[in-house]
Amino acid sequence: MSDSTRPFEEQQERTVKGILALIFATLLFASQDAITKHLTSSMPVAQLMFVRYFFFALFALFYASRKTRLRNVFQSHWPKLQILRGLLIVSEMALFAYCLKYLGIAEMHTIFACFPLIITVLSIPILGEQVGWRRWLAVSVGFVGTLIIIQPGSGVFSPFAMTALTCALMFAIYNIITRKVSRQDSLETSLIYFGVVGFVVTLLVIPFFWQAMTNNQILWLLVISMISILSHLLLIKSLELAPAVILQPFNYFILVWAMLIGYSFYGEILEISTLIGAALVIGSGVYITHREYLLARIHKRKLRKAMYPPEA
Repeated sequence: MSDSTRPFEEQQERTVKGILALIFATLLFASQDAITKHLTSSMPVAQLMFVRYFFFALFALFYASRKTRLRNVFQSHWPKLQILRGLLIVSEMALFAYCLKYLGIAEMHTIFACFPLIITVLSIPILGEQVGWRRWLAVSVGFVGTLIIIQPGSGVFSPFAMTALTCALMFAIYNIITRKVSRQDSLETSLIYFGVVGFVVTLLVIPFFWQAMTNNQILWLLVISMISILSHLLLIKSLELAPAVILQPFNYFILVWAMLIGYSFYGEILEISTLIGAALVIGSGVYITHREYLLARIHKRKLRKAMYPPEA
């Protein structure tokens, strides 16, 4: 193997490992939702959130302390945005867990899958990004798919479907804020604020909802906390190994796992119309990611030419 081909093949290998890590992370996220659905049938959502954030905050502190001094990690360039980001995600996670009491896992994720489309729309006013007609067309198709899934105005429409859509909106805003703060703040800083803000919020709320737990509930809480930590570690690792724009389409694997787990453990079967809507949403999201990848390559090429102009 020549020296010129080795770096390319090494990067290919890293990208494949990153994709595999992300796919496994999506399986863990879907498993996490299945356990959440089981626990919320007999436990307050606030209690579940408190235990999960307690363990996750410990993990975030431990992970960040291995990279640098904790005093430095808490020093954010965007402290108010980081706190807002933490408040958004803890609220979204609690609302998501609440919805799982009434919606199937697969049904919840088919609605939630529209969040990348919302990110594309909101990135224009918030981040000042430009979106061309092709991506606008993809967003329109994706939202048609979302309408097919939630079926507003029909006899089968559930208000919880709109709540699930609210979760997608909150998660989209969370992602946009994350994208903004990550321009100056490190991954460790964002991870710390994610864990600590969520823990403080749930700590303030838990006295009003705490109830005695059975041994079975304690066991499942420990399992879901460990799965949460492992899934985030895999997510971090995947982003270290491969570019985010390449990884984005593989996030949709969570919908596949949600369908399989929902059918296996809860007997969930999605209607044909829901599957058609999900296909439109996923197809739109993948196309948008593809366009972003192409535009990023064009931008890099132009930048390279500007920095290293050809000799006259």
